[in-house]
Amino acid sequence: MKKTILIVEDEDKLRETVSDFLKLYDYEIIEAKDGEVAITQFEENINQIDLVLLDIMLPVYDGQYVLKRIREISKVPVIMMTAKSGDYEQIKSFGNGVDDYIKKPFMLAVLKARVEAVLKRTSSDDDGIEELTAGKLKLDCKARKIYVDGTYVVTTPKEFDLLSFFIQNQNVTLKREQILDAVWGVDYEGTYRTVDTIIKQIRIKLGEECPYIKSIYGIGYIFEI
Repeated sequence: MKKTILIVEDEDKLRETVSDFLKLYDYEIIEAKDGEVAITQFEENINQIDLVLLDIMLPVYDGQYVLKRIREISKVPVIMMTAKSGDYEQIKSFGNGVDDYIKKPFMLAVLKARVEAVLKRTSSDDDGIEELTAGKLKLDCKARKIYVDGTYVVTTPKEFDLLSFFIQNQNVTLKREQILDAVWGVDYEGTYRTVDTIIKQIRIKLGEECPYIKSIYGIGYIFEI
């Protein structure tokens, strides 16, 4: 079955180039040139769109706002495309629920590889696992929802993936680079601070009920009950 990708990019030449390239590999393409059109296109085609390629710097509404709107109604994978450099923008994107991040300029072959990797990872549904539990924490892997002592807690896709990885590797000391490779992928260009930031967010959301993620000074983290 063909996969449908929404490409949100205000530079006409780049948007058309990416669109034409992905069509060569049998992807269906929907295009949007600004944030307002992107939100409209997504809402109208929500059941068909399998992935979103989203620029950050857009007219009307920027990419971060569009991403937040998408996450209010969908967990569809989103890859952010941007010419902006620096850790802050990447950390902000992951905090808003992005699945991957690619810097401009990029090779079309690299973009295609990222698309395929994200689609494969997000369609696997945690390798068929339906539920993960640890102490007062429960992960519904099919619905991708997290519960603390029976209460639903809103999380971003990356926060869910990270908690799933921790639970499946309980009582194992994990280095930051191991976490980055497993959850963000070996091609991720960010720094270890991304891991620290997401874990900080998770700890706040889980609260004192689930103090399971512990820091190992100079190494990384361990998840234990």
